[in-house]
Amino acid sequence: MSGPKHECGVFGIWAPGADVARITFFALYALQHRGQESAGIATTDGERIVKHRGLGLVTQAFTEDDLRPLEGGWAIGHNRYSTRGATTLRNAQPFILQTLHGPLGLAHNGNVTNARTLRQLLLERGVGLSTNSDSELLLKALAVPVRDERAGEVGESVWLPRLQRLLRVAEGAYSLAVMNRDGIFGLRDPHGFRPLCIGELPYGDGQIGYVLASESCAFAPIGARYVRDVEPGEIVRLGPRGIESWRSPTVPRPAMCVFEYVYFARPDSDLEGRSVHLLRQRFGERLAQESPVAADIVVGVPDSALPAGIGFARGAGLEYIEGLIKNRYIGRTFIQPDARLRRDKVRLKYTPLRANLAGKRVVLVDDSIVRGSTAGPLVQLLRDGGAAEVHVRISSPPVRHPCFMGVDLGTHDEIIAHQKSVEEIRQHIGADSLAYLSLPGMLDVVRESDAARGYCSACFDGDYPISLEDGTTKLQFEDIHGA
Repeated sequence: MSGPKHECGVFGIWAPGADVARITFFALYALQHRGQESAGIATTDGERIVKHRGLGLVTQAFTEDDLRPLEGGWAIGHNRYSTRGATTLRNAQPFILQTLHGPLGLAHNGNVTNARTLRQLLLERGVGLSTNSDSELLLKALAVPVRDERAGEVGESVWLPRLQRLLRVAEGAYSLAVMNRDGIFGLRDPHGFRPLCIGELPYGDGQIGYVLASESCAFAPIGARYVRDVEPGEIVRLGPRGIESWRSPTVPRPAMCVFEYVYFARPDSDLEGRSVHLLRQRFGERLAQESPVAADIVVGVPDSALPAGIGFARGAGLEYIEGLIKNRYIGRTFIQPDARLRRDKVRLKYTPLRANLAGKRVVLVDDSIVRGSTAGPLVQLLRDGGAAEVHVRISSPPVRHPCFMGVDLGTHDEIIAHQKSVEEIRQHIGADSLAYLSLPGMLDVVRESDAARGYCSACFDGDYPISLEDGTTKLQFEDIHGA
């Protein structure tokens, strides 16, 4: 109910002759849920690079005057939620550089777990750093030549071997949109923690452009068509030869963040070719099978838990009904509530529908409880709206551990399920009953079409796919230092 903070959203487009800056703006608008601290766009014609970045939402960061100078045939964009680095314009993305081989820009979603080691290697190499963002480390690592700078499989490009080196030396989570004179490159870390997908964009007089985005929900507003996901450990290039791909011969078992399905992704997105909305309904159905309860109606917490609420109602044979109305503008005001209103922030955000709740035994379905700070007020809000009983059902397992791959889930001390049992949490939030979807149940749903799929569920079970101790994997000096 107090959901984890979102990650970042990245976008890339190759469409010479199109208004790529404006297209990128609307794609970022569709990806706004992934980051609300800053937004930025960089464009290029292969020789000159232009950028604009601003703090706040996309609509706050850009005006028509800001978009007008952003000319070029390809572009990258970024919405930021910070997990490493302060919320300042200096840390806003995309990051850009002018290099011997032309302009270089990068937009990053994720969190590099061996950032300290990479930082030290770059500083020893004499590379200057101007921020404390791990995204800048990735950009500067790409700027360092590899030992053999001969032309590779992409014609005269030097960027493919540098991107391949990055996959070897950078640990953690990173989905990247990289812009240079050869087009737009996209890549996912070898585990594929964060999503990244490819689309085709018809424009002009029968021309076809290509786009990259964190989620496919960015495609419909700009008229693009989803093609496929970028695979873990894969490098793709969008350019004059269409979509080109290079895959690592050896990659670890994929470990995409399962919380993308639970909460992060927009319900109208497809991940791994599957509808997020339908999977969330399946979570709800499975939860109803595992934890039934005698009740009259089912209410979902807007917005991310609505599909799970629908699924729970269907699985339980109960009526699904609106019980909470969400004020979708409360987070967008510059006027801060006073101390009394801050303490009662749930009432600022939600209003109970008394006509639907009065005298009813209510099942309240949400996607997660992390810190537990809003669960109790929501239960009380339903009681104030006339509910006779409030039974809380959560469409994911108890979150017990922090995330180190680019999601702000707090520390162990902040995570309520790490400190309390389910019964203690029930008492804390004042519900008549409380139950979570089991971990096997959740994984059965996400793997139902492919039992071999790999996911990161460390926030639930503490089983992290990679080492969390920065520097435990020894990097060879030449891996970063070049020739």
